[in-house]
Amino acid sequence: MAKRWYRDRKKEFYYKQAKKQGYRARSAYKLLQIQQRYNILKRGDTILDLGAAPGGWSQVAKEIVGEEGKVIGVDLLPIKPIKNIHFIEGDITDTETMEKIKELIGKKKIDVVISDMSPNISGNYSLDQARSVWLCEHALNYAENFLKEKGNLVCKVFEGEDFNNLRAKIKKRFHKVENVIPKASRKTSSEVYLVGISFKPDS
Repeated sequence: MAKRWYRDRKKEFYYKQAKKQGYRARSAYKLLQIQQRYNILKRGDTILDLGAAPGGWSQVAKEIVGEEGKVIGVDLLPIKPIKNIHFIEGDITDTETMEKIKELIGKKKIDVVISDMSPNISGNYSLDQARSVWLCEHALNYAENFLKEKGNLVCKVFEGEDFNNLRAKIKKRFHKVENVIPKASRKTSSEVYLVGISFKPDS
């Protein structure tokens, strides 16, 4: 079964493209497609990438923000270094992780928070969906702590009963919220990306 999964994955278009173009994960194309549609990342921006391992989204973000921009990636797992990207090995629920981010950005605010975080899949969809919402709520918390006015947020969540409540929470803090399923998402996946556009810090 595992061999068949690996063989099928190797046949997959975006997996092959990632290998060819030097991206660490096929998920890089999800962010590229969201960017193409909404232009949420700009040259010179400071980006916070939550759940960054293995680094595919950070690679895309760095390409877009350029030399004058900054990308900070956070993950529980160690990430192989990438030139000019700052990686923090830490738990997003720990205040220590937040302090490390503060040290890197100083008094500056972050322009965009991006999150491709996913729970460890248990096989119980209701539980996995609830955990995905919990992770997205943490991404929103980071946005509330670090995002500049009119900044943007992207976070992944699984569709389910808590989805609309989460979307409503994000809508309170952003002028606009969009649901996006990138072409690069697997057809069998229930993932949706919530794109919060133009942060309202004082709401």
